[in-house]
Amino acid sequence: QVQLVESGGGLVQAGGSLRLSCAASGNIFSIDVMGWYRQAPGKQRDLVALITTSGTANYADSVKGRFTISADTAKNTVYLQMNSLKPEDTAVYYCYVHKVLRRVEVWGQGTLVTVSS
Repeated sequence: QVQLVESGGGLVQAGGSLRLSCAASGNIFSIDVMGWYRQAPGKQRDLVALITTSGTANYADSVKGRFTISADTAKNTVYLQMNSLKPEDTAVYYCYVHKVLRRVEVWGQGTLVTVSS
């Protein structure tokens, strides 16, 4: 099994920045995709950004140009740099790992990001 531990959430004013980190441990082999989803209270969990092992990144339209996903393969860690934060970015952010061929998806426990106006 893979264990994911997120960190870096907190309270920030609109226009500010935060950097989220997610460290993977345990059975880290055969990971194809890592990324971030978020879920606001009363709403569904939505994609924020994904990055493949080849370095290809995808972003939700709502964060494109403001957020950047990156990975440090040596540390088995994925990051989400969030700039120009808006109140609508307020949510619990979940780290995500996908092993495609093994049909495994793993979620972190989440870290809360609150953006004040």
